[in-house]
Amino acid sequence: METFFIRAVQLILSISILVVLHEFGHFAFARLFKVRVEKFYMFFNPNFSLIRAKKINGKWQYKFFAKNIPSNERPKLDADGDTMLDEKKKTIMESIPLGDLADNDWRKYPESTEWGIGWLPLGGYCKISGMVDESMDKTQLLSEPQPWEYRSRSVWQRLPIITGGVLVNFILAMVIYAAVLFTWGQEYIPLQNANYGLQFSSLMLNYGFNNGDKIVKVDGQPVEHRSDLVEKILIDNNRTVTVQRDNKLINIKLPADFAQKVLAAGETDFLSVRFPFVVDEVTAGTPAAAAMLQAGDSITGINGKPLFIFQDIAMKLDSLRNSNITLNFNRLGKPMTASLHLDEKGKIGVSVRPVNSFLKSNKIEYGFFAAIPAGIKLGWETLTSYVKQFKLVFTKEGSKQLGGFGSIGKMFPKIWDWQIFWSMTALLSVILAFMNFLPIPALDGGYVLFLIYEILTGKKPSDKFLEYAQTIGMMLLFTLLLYANGNDIFKALFK
Repeated sequence: METFFIRAVQLILSISILVVLHEFGHFAFARLFKVRVEKFYMFFNPNFSLIRAKKINGKWQYKFFAKNIPSNERPKLDADGDTMLDEKKKTIMESIPLGDLADNDWRKYPESTEWGIGWLPLGGYCKISGMVDESMDKTQLLSEPQPWEYRSRSVWQRLPIITGGVLVNFILAMVIYAAVLFTWGQEYIPLQNANYGLQFSSLMLNYGFNNGDKIVKVDGQPVEHRSDLVEKILIDNNRTVTVQRDNKLINIKLPADFAQKVLAAGETDFLSVRFPFVVDEVTAGTPAAAAMLQAGDSITGINGKPLFIFQDIAMKLDSLRNSNITLNFNRLGKPMTASLHLDEKGKIGVSVRPVNSFLKSNKIEYGFFAAIPAGIKLGWETLTSYVKQFKLVFTKEGSKQLGGFGSIGKMFPKIWDWQIFWSMTALLSVILAFMNFLPIPALDGGYVLFLIYEILTGKKPSDKFLEYAQTIGMMLLFTLLLYANGNDIFKALFK
């Protein structure tokens, strides 16, 4: 439960930062071109809001845990005072004249933005006057375009208003990457420094890899970084991997559909660096504590069988759940043994020293001015890599791996780590920018598509067409949201 809470808080905080700044991009350009912004909300607010605030006659007014203000509309009446209906027998609505509203009614002051925090932490929104958006407020579109509305602006002003969110998200990612590089630098273990070799998933083992192999080349090209290796194999479709095994070089040929097989197997982490099992800290009340293990003890075997690599020992312990074992270890160079009982998870209750305690890593330090171009470069590389990976979504195996908020939450660490948090936030900012730019109605990219059509043809799509497109887009996005989160639920229950 503690792990879930930590990840949930990280996810909500990260998404909140990204969504607020994304919507601020729309807000800033709208106000730059004198377009009214009716509402600006962090989180969604069905029925009521946690906080609502609005500046009226120079003074701020606040409301807490209050019902949302109803739309500024009412049924339209004919000359006889009867409600007017359209051709589909639906009530025709009209905007309520501001003079008919009470002085304490916030709707009487549309020139001032309503700021708020909703109760549903799944995003946020910026409602721009005179724009067909997710609010599906159609009444205001029945009147002629007003000078303060989005639809009265030229296409060259509407374009930056629409793209402002994506622009801010991408710039934000580069700023965060630059800050992370300046604060913590960049550290990784080159594959050639993996002195104990690599640990492979079952799928990789089936295709000829052995635990302990060292990957030297991919398609004849040296590879240094693990992320480069993954990209070459899964995205760039390089298929010949050269490994060093017992001082011999061996070429392993992967099938053409290897990326799909990895996705189908659900093996997101199909290789890792092997390292010795040395105790870093013993948790109180665990089998290790009962056996008097200490920090610095180096595990050398289980039940008399020599084992010293962390991954090998973890696998062996997992196979011996709920059983008594004899643990062999060295303490200050002296061989020792301890008897203990494993729990139902096959854990002994220790944390281990990290891999960089045993293997030489490369660490690049960045000064303030060096971090800026490095952050920009890392942002572009991340975007390029994600765009390449996106094609896998359209495969049968890739679609099954689509995940919702649960999958995103699992990307964050089990314990709070600011470096990982900000790195993940930068990655999500890149993803949010790219996904929002897809040419799908209801997304920023859909609006851009219609604006490009207007630029090329000189004709603006009708408001009715935009309403239909918005409805279809919302349905597509809602279906995708259900599918992705349904995948998470299915995996949690049945896998």
